[in-house]
Amino acid sequence: MANRSLVKEWAQSRPSSVALKSEGKDYTWSEVDDLVDSVAASLFSQGIKSADVLTCVGKNSLEILLAYLACMELGAICALVMPQTRADFDTKLKTLYPSEVPAKVCSMDPNLSEVGSFRIDSQAFSSENFAREYDQDRPASIIFTSGSTGKPKAVVHTSRQHFYSASGLIDTLRFTKDDTWLLSLPMYHVSGLAIVYRWLYSGAALKLASGELTSDLIGVTHASFVPIQLQRALENKAVQGLSHVLLGGSHIPLSLCQEASRLGVETWVGYGMTEAASTVTAKKVDGSNGVGQVLKHRHVKLKCQRIYISGETLASGYYQQGDIIPITNDAWFDTKDLGLWQNDELNVIGRADNLFVSGGENIHCEEIEAVLNQVPTVIQAIVVPIEDKEYGHRPVAVIKSDKGINIADIEQYLSRELIKFKWPIAYYDMPENLQSHGIKISRLVVNQWVWRQANN
Repeated sequence: MANRSLVKEWAQSRPSSVALKSEGKDYTWSEVDDLVDSVAASLFSQGIKSADVLTCVGKNSLEILLAYLACMELGAICALVMPQTRADFDTKLKTLYPSEVPAKVCSMDPNLSEVGSFRIDSQAFSSENFAREYDQDRPASIIFTSGSTGKPKAVVHTSRQHFYSASGLIDTLRFTKDDTWLLSLPMYHVSGLAIVYRWLYSGAALKLASGELTSDLIGVTHASFVPIQLQRALENKAVQGLSHVLLGGSHIPLSLCQEASRLGVETWVGYGMTEAASTVTAKKVDGSNGVGQVLKHRHVKLKCQRIYISGETLASGYYQQGDIIPITNDAWFDTKDLGLWQNDELNVIGRADNLFVSGGENIHCEEIEAVLNQVPTVIQAIVVPIEDKEYGHRPVAVIKSDKGINIADIEQYLSRELIKFKWPIAYYDMPENLQSHGIKISRLVVNQWVWRQANN
């Protein structure tokens, strides 16, 4: 892997090949290279230089993609952040920037437009008017994840680490320069950013999803989906030409994958995380509970069922106001997942903490509880996940209150503090027999009680 950006490499070796498809327009590698250079020059003129952190807020767009690639050319670090409440965003800014350093923000989120002073401009600047500082071993990306307490952690990867992730997956799930991968997952999640690096590594084409699934899948061979997206694609008869789908995010119904297989679509399941630059293990869906064998450039070990990972894809560390804090102990990262080996593949059997996955999003029970416990009429709240056919799991709340549950009051608090997919979908009055006389109410007992209520 040369120390020159692969955009440059492909622009030189395959200048006329289609590289990018966005909003009905195709861009060659040469055109992408010119656009990236123009954005890099624009950002450089606004003061972005090597080792700076530029925080880009917003959903996937051509502008966000070009900004990320331009930061790579400048040797800057691009922190990709989802649209969210101002309170959540301010917490992330405090993680990225010391109090005496002004935050450098480019916001494509209308609700956070006032905090973004940097522009993404691909038209007004000469492509030569900036200092090229590309280096595969520089920190390139910051993706936020959550620890067991729900506090955001800023995971730092170099481009080399991302490319090792891409090459290991592509060796197993074939993706060549003649293929097109749909960018249907957000870049502010590692599963979305990983698609960008697979595209760069292979020299194939990337298509930016518009949100209209049927048209998005035209001309696409590969996609990363959560199961509900694949289900909708099958319902809309939109999988013609699609050859591979990498699934993640929640429980994957075998019947869904069998239907896809009958139409010529291979479905794959993987296990991964932000700290490992996405996928660690992968396999074709076969109906078993396993998540596949370990991919190249990764290593997995189990200790008392706890899953530890290491290898070339592992993050440089957690970013904290300019410092990078190591995430490993003796080169091994504790995932806090529990697993076992069966039939030479990894089975993931649960979490060691209270995180669960809903529609591909990590949700922490404690984060929701902290907001609910601010409501004046709530004495105590316990949040647990319940199974959901569409999303995998959804949160529900069991509330102790001497004045009854007022959902309107509760949702006023939730709207100020939490994005809507984290809101409980149901509320239960806490029965007397669950109310502990000790320090804590047993979460396990609450979980079992809720399961009984939901299945009566």
